[in-house]
Amino acid sequence: MRVLSGIQPSGSLHLGNYFGMMKKMIEYQERADLFCFIANYHAMTSLRNGKMLAQGTLEAAANFLAMGMDPEKSTFWVQSDLPEVQELTWVLSNFTPMGLLERCHSYKDKVAKGIAANHGLFAYPVLMSADILMFQSNIVPVGKDQKQHVEVTRDIAIRFNNEYGEVFTLPEPEIDEEVATVPGLDGQKMSKSYGNTIDLFLDDKALRKQIMRIVTDATPVAEPKDPDRCNVFQIYRLFLDKEQQDALRRRYLAGGMGYAEVKEELYETVRAFFAPFTERRRELMADREGIRRTLAQGAEKARYVARKTMGKVKKKVGVIY
Repeated sequence: MRVLSGIQPSGSLHLGNYFGMMKKMIEYQERADLFCFIANYHAMTSLRNGKMLAQGTLEAAANFLAMGMDPEKSTFWVQSDLPEVQELTWVLSNFTPMGLLERCHSYKDKVAKGIAANHGLFAYPVLMSADILMFQSNIVPVGKDQKQHVEVTRDIAIRFNNEYGEVFTLPEPEIDEEVATVPGLDGQKMSKSYGNTIDLFLDDKALRKQIMRIVTDATPVAEPKDPDRCNVFQIYRLFLDKEQQDALRRRYLAGGMGYAEVKEELYETVRAFFAPFTERRRELMADREGIRRTLAQGAEKARYVARKTMGKVKKKVGVIY
């Protein structure tokens, strides 16, 4: 079974990235053929600063490696190191109806949030389809907001396969309902685009400041509180097992607990959880050439598979003559 996923390097990584994708990818190394990449081309839809993108790419790689991504057990690379992905994007564009893209919720949502509309943002699902289909991926772990893009990928692959035969594997989305959408400080999906994140590897002061900004209601300290409507609880539960979640829920319902108290506990929990990874990340960032070598080796592994797929595709569509 081949599993594929990618993460954008546009800005600091956050808890949504970790619980929504990173943690799952690292665990998959032990039971699947894992392909995992840093989606720097995708990041260009929202990030125009080249220095920030380059820095973010190295930091994203360091974060993954610090958290336990093992290049010996996985294929780990940077999207832009495989020119084949852009070749396949163009080919797939010719099998993508405009109406299919016009129905994508993500594009509409981002434009509604003030992100400038352009072709890159509109055609984002085609590039994502190329990422997935290039590697004949069986499973694509995604959040709820990305499920439609995997469905778009399947539609495009079916159109191509109907024309040329069984070239592409049809991928299946995998959604963990417990962490499918990690809430941000304001209760919306945690996203750099919305500025509502709790970032990884912050210093203690900055981390505490972010957590204290989590939006809560005005329920008095003495009154019972609804954990299911509380942004703090929804984030905190990601660090807790079922027994711990139940205990915290009882404290909410009993009353007498202020939001400031539980925010302080969340801060201590987040800080302690990521502390073991911090030193490893510092070591990695001190050897940037080492990170680049690791990524280059991963790109060679990925390109071996990509070339096989593109060989079939080019022959089928007639650009090999």
